[in-house]
Amino acid sequence: MFDAGQTRTVPELNHPDLGEVDLPSLLHALSDPVRLEIVRTLAAVDSCSCKAIELPVGKATASHHFKVLRQAGVIAQHDEGTRRISRLRRDDLEQRFPGLLDSVLRAAQAES
Repeated sequence: MFDAGQTRTVPELNHPDLGEVDLPSLLHALSDPVRLEIVRTLAAVDSCSCKAIELPVGKATASHHFKVLRQAGVIAQHDEGTRRISRLRRDDLEQRFPGLLDSVLRAAQAES
């Protein structure tokens, strides 16, 4: 039975420092079509809830894709109540790998 005095501890989200973001992990994260769609959507908005991005996969699979992007340093996430908000780390990625993200997004746009 749930005790109203209990609180649920949510584990802290791991975000790599800019210096820890490496090219192979970044390219791997961007190589999946679902993850690329997440990045394309986040590039068009400032930030949004994970649930606001319509994906052709189930909830668990979507969570996995967001985690891969976060751990690769592509996105940053934080919790607001029951929602997890995501944003693209565009400035960080531009500083670490100038022009890479824009090139990937242009190529993805050309393919669609």
